[in-house]
Amino acid sequence: MQEQYYGIGETAGKIYKTLERKGEMTLAKLLKEVGTDEALFNQAIGWLARENNINFGKIGRIVKVSLLKG
Repeated sequence: MQEQYYGIGETAGKIYKTLERKGEMTLAKLLKEVGTDEALFNQAIGWLARENNINFGKIGRIVKVSLLKG
């Protein structure tokens, strides 16, 4: 179980750094950029959202994610 937590945290860090470098992007593009398993990606997105590190925006059917400024 500890290994799973490590994987989620590591993926959350990759997501954060990618958004820091490239700015707002769709979840699909972010998943491709991070290059990880979709389930692990979703868990990491949830972690970042719970910690108030990311913001979601929706334009039509497209969901974009960005870092919260703080």
